[in-house]
Amino acid sequence: MSSVTTSTSSAAPRRAMLTDPGYQAFVILRVGFTVAPILFGLDKFANLLVDWPAYLAPWIDDLVPGSAQAAMYAVGAIEIVAGLAVALAPRFGGWLVAGWLAGIIVNLLTILGHYDIALRDFGLLLGAVALARLAQRYQAEQRP
Repeated sequence: MSSVTTSTSSAAPRRAMLTDPGYQAFVILRVGFTVAPILFGLDKFANLLVDWPAYLAPWIDDLVPGSAQAAMYAVGAIEIVAGLAVALAPRFGGWLVAGWLAGIIVNLLTILGHYDIALRDFGLLLGAVALARLAQRYQAEQRP
């Protein structure tokens, strides 16, 4: 009998949390920053969406060993790991994605004609920071 009372009392705060706009924003950002990096990371191996090596600044291509496509394989692996980090530990993963996006922005700002993509990625960086900050609050509330 007490288990019914316990489950009812624990369901009320959960229901209240699901109606909280801040928590809803946290979930939306967490899902988005989990799925997008994983999908884009996987595409670095297939180049279905875009020719990814074209987005690697020549000076970075000169620094990394191997071809630009080989560098994109490493980028893809890092992006997959970043997406998994957001899924498992969004307080850390949000900052990881934000840092990664900062590096991408620097890369894009050094390629003529990619400033619009750098600006879009700056918006994504702000979203990743918001995710990390929201995770600070909502992950702490979920712990007993």
